[in-house]
Amino acid sequence: MANLLAFFRLTIAPAALLACTGAVLAQGEFPSKPIRFLVGAAPGGATDILARALAPKLTDGLRQPVVVENRTGANQIIAAELTAKSPPDGYTILMVPSGFTINPAIYRKLPFDPVRDFSPLSLVANVPNVLVVHPSLPVKSVKEFIALVRKRPGEMSYGSSGVGSPSHLAGELFKVVANVQFTHVPYRGNGLMVIDLIGGYLQLSLPSIPASISFIRTGRLVPLGVTTRQRASARPDVPTIDEAGLKGYEVSGWYGVLAPGKVPGPIVTRLNTEINRVLNVPEMREMLSRGGAEPLGSTPQEFATAITTDLAKWVKVVAAAGIKAEQ
Repeated sequence: MANLLAFFRLTIAPAALLACTGAVLAQGEFPSKPIRFLVGAAPGGATDILARALAPKLTDGLRQPVVVENRTGANQIIAAELTAKSPPDGYTILMVPSGFTINPAIYRKLPFDPVRDFSPLSLVANVPNVLVVHPSLPVKSVKEFIALVRKRPGEMSYGSSGVGSPSHLAGELFKVVANVQFTHVPYRGNGLMVIDLIGGYLQLSLPSIPASISFIRTGRLVPLGVTTRQRASARPDVPTIDEAGLKGYEVSGWYGVLAPGKVPGPIVTRLNTEINRVLNVPEMREMLSRGGAEPLGSTPQEFATAITTDLAKWVKVVAAAGIKAEQ
């Protein structure tokens, strides 16, 4: 027996200790290869802009390339499905808008569960939308715009980044509150929609500020009001739609980063720490604010709470707006 115990001390116990140490080291080595940063929208929209702003700084902190990959289609559902079905190892992450929580109210069947199949990492930013019109419209205020639409009911078209997107619901809410009618034209992202708006194929839209601010600054789009309760720091000269005369109107949207469900806790913590570190860099905060985004940052649990709260909220909003569910 004494010889057996001695053998255990000399061989098996050190081996077990080495195995445990190896497991800890394996976790500590994350990441050991490039990370895919999926974006469900085309280049030019806020989802893409925010991901590309974060990626270089995350690359610096994680010491591995963080590569943005646009996988567009189906109101960002394709990118979400790819993420949900990726290995839960932290090497695939996804930038999502608050429209992620709207899709379950719009689409009858989704290829994933928005709670079970994802690991929330962190909120990134709040991004106001802005009511913009083509310069050919003879309006300079929300009140003038409403008066013009009432004179031309059903003649104008507004674009959105997709059915059930924040810009879509912002437009539908505007129609209800202002008692006006214009036609909805969905696109695969704000970037493509803004191009058509500038080209005069649309008369108005409510895109995110990051997707439209450069065109506002050059006069190619005319801003009438922001959708949030407070004015946007990027354009404090533009009133809120509420203060411009449409009382009670408010729409705000967040953006955040998800990973596949069941990612190990230490990896979630590492990614959350790096995202929040990047968001607290003064130069990053200034750049995001200048581009129309309000930097946030959060714990994984705070982001999870935002998701579950909005999932419940949008079911009611979509039903009240009468938006038809898609197959």
